[in-house]
Amino acid sequence: MKKENKIKGENPMRKIKIAKVTLNMGCGGDQGKAVKAAKLLKLIAEQEPIPTFATKRIPEFGVRPGLLMGYKVTLRGKKTEEIIKKLLGAKDNKLKRKQFNPSSVSFGIKEYIQIPGMQFQRDVGIMGLECCIDFERAGWSITRKKKSRKIPKRHKIEKEEIMKFMEENFNTTLI
Repeated sequence: MKKENKIKGENPMRKIKIAKVTLNMGCGGDQGKAVKAAKLLKLIAEQEPIPTFATKRIPEFGVRPGLLMGYKVTLRGKKTEEIIKKLLGAKDNKLKRKQFNPSSVSFGIKEYIQIPGMQFQRDVGIMGLECCIDFERAGWSITRKKKSRKIPKRHKIEKEEIMKFMEENFNTTLI
């Protein structure tokens, strides 16, 4: 017997949600800038930043494996929406279409003082940062298991779906 009183609507398994927000500050091997970047990321995200190290040797830039290259912070859960609203405020809620990828959005902020509520820090100076927002649907955890599986094509998140999600939830205008 079929249930006729089933509520019709969108499938809850197809609902898009924010997986994580990553804030990254690269310093190009400059140890003084790296300390300032760590301090700034701690102020913005209210979370301890993690150092990132070089993995390849690039002699032209003086980069060698194990050299401190910068800091990053990964935010998950309820903090993500708050930080996205703050960071989009620095971009006047405008994003370019080329900043969207399948299942992610990436954009940069040239100066941290553009972020609403951030004051100039004399000991840090002027620095910028990169922000990457990753999206997922329910069932995405099968890719992280020991016996991992592929996400079916019909369940993957398209670029247009992310644009629509950002317009509806964060009042973002696309340029």
